[in-house]
Amino acid sequence: MGGFPILSVMLLVPLLAAVACLFVEAKAARTIALAATLIDLALGVVLWLNFDIGGPQWQFTEHAPLFAGFNYALGIDGIAMLLIVLSVFLMPICILASHSIEKRVSEYMAAFLFMEVLMIGVFAAQDLFLFYMLFEGVLIPMYLIIGIWGGQNRIYAAYKFFLYTLLGSVLMLIAMLWMVNEAGTTDIPTLMQYDFPPAAQTWLWLAFFASFAVKMPMWPVHTWLPDAHVQAPTAGSVILAGVLLKMGGYGFIRFSLPMFPEASAQFVWLIWGLSMAAVVITSLIALVQQDMKKLIAYSSVAHMAIVTVGLFAFNVQGLEGAMIVMLSHGLVSGALFLCVGVIYDRLHTREIDRYGGLAINMPKYALFFLLFTMASIGLPGTSGFVGEFLSLAGIYQANTWVTLVCATGIILGAGYMLYLYWRIAFGVQKNADAAAMPDLSLREWLMLGPIAAAVLWMGVYPESFLAPMRQDIAALDARLSRAAPEGDAHLVAGTPHAEAANAVGGTHDAGHGEAEGAH
Repeated sequence: MGGFPILSVMLLVPLLAAVACLFVEAKAARTIALAATLIDLALGVVLWLNFDIGGPQWQFTEHAPLFAGFNYALGIDGIAMLLIVLSVFLMPICILASHSIEKRVSEYMAAFLFMEVLMIGVFAAQDLFLFYMLFEGVLIPMYLIIGIWGGQNRIYAAYKFFLYTLLGSVLMLIAMLWMVNEAGTTDIPTLMQYDFPPAAQTWLWLAFFASFAVKMPMWPVHTWLPDAHVQAPTAGSVILAGVLLKMGGYGFIRFSLPMFPEASAQFVWLIWGLSMAAVVITSLIALVQQDMKKLIAYSSVAHMAIVTVGLFAFNVQGLEGAMIVMLSHGLVSGALFLCVGVIYDRLHTREIDRYGGLAINMPKYALFFLLFTMASIGLPGTSGFVGEFLSLAGIYQANTWVTLVCATGIILGAGYMLYLYWRIAFGVQKNADAAAMPDLSLREWLMLGPIAAAVLWMGVYPESFLAPMRQDIAALDARLSRAAPEGDAHLVAGTPHAEAANAVGGTHDAGHGEAEGAH
């Protein structure tokens, strides 16, 4: 790129557009927002095409000291690059999905553009306190979007969302201050290689866990999510499920695992236990929901639990699977919320029983909805299958019982998603107003079509998504292997992987060999 500061430009474009939106009328604000997000999407494609697979880990780096050890430092690896591309891919779709917003449109568009700045910044930040400011800053526009443009109980949902996520992050800030004092730097890549004392790692890990667990969200601190989704406007739900939930998983990958590997191995039982509970409990809750958004929100908690077990499988396949599940869930859950928004705009209700037989009068809509339903279940050929297969293959190497419990999530997922689809798309048309709804408009085609293509692309050719991050996953796996013998404490005696772990030095070499063979 010849030193071109592409990351700064990607931050500057939506920031300037957000300011411009505040001074123009509604129609102009929509145009500016769509143009800015499309420009950032184009820059995201340039970023991906110019990313050097096999090159240095950190690319497109920028650094400028600001004050008192605080630095403006940006840079990405393959993991961050893919999450940035996911963010800029979903943003124009969110702008298109916001046509039903009629009050204070200029402020709404400015809030979304400002949120895009913060999301890209979170994934690109290489300074600890810059990351913290951006990570917490995302709460503000999302809080406003839910609280101003949300549903009937929007104030309650907005406060619950804000307080839950803010409370955990206070502990993380205290931990960051201690880390900087101990290591003498705020540089994230340096801290990822720094060996903190094992005794201190325990407390640091717990402090970061308090923030990331709420953000994911993990069971039982997930209760803010259904309320936030139900009350948020359609585009707010899309970006919340598509990108904001991924910040918790990104936090585990960027901070908890590489910076505190011994503590991560020590607390793996906690992660596994909470994840297994999430898969089973939230899936059963999803089965009995009558509100479409609530059902998809609970399914998100179950899917993100597959991410956490993959991350804490401590092998390459689990880590790669967790990343693919995050990318796939970002696309599929966002698309499902768009599908809800399409029919909500027509009938203004999310109650499942108010619909039925939509495949008759909305066949194109029913086809898209079917594709995203199957991707959520994990049908081979879709993005959902790739991620869940890799995650479960990774956790199987560590513990068979955890794998069995988590695999029930796929069965239960098929239950609640197919039950949802059957009640909406098939059956007898009981309500004349639902039977009279028109099929997809051009704008709705432009919303759902690109996501459908991406879901199939990831399902048919996942290597294009795995290749950019493979080097970074291998580096993280090597870092985790240095936690041995404590790092092997998570292996349960009697499993094939545990027996292999008796020879500590050969544990991760074996894992690497298996992973290479799989690839």
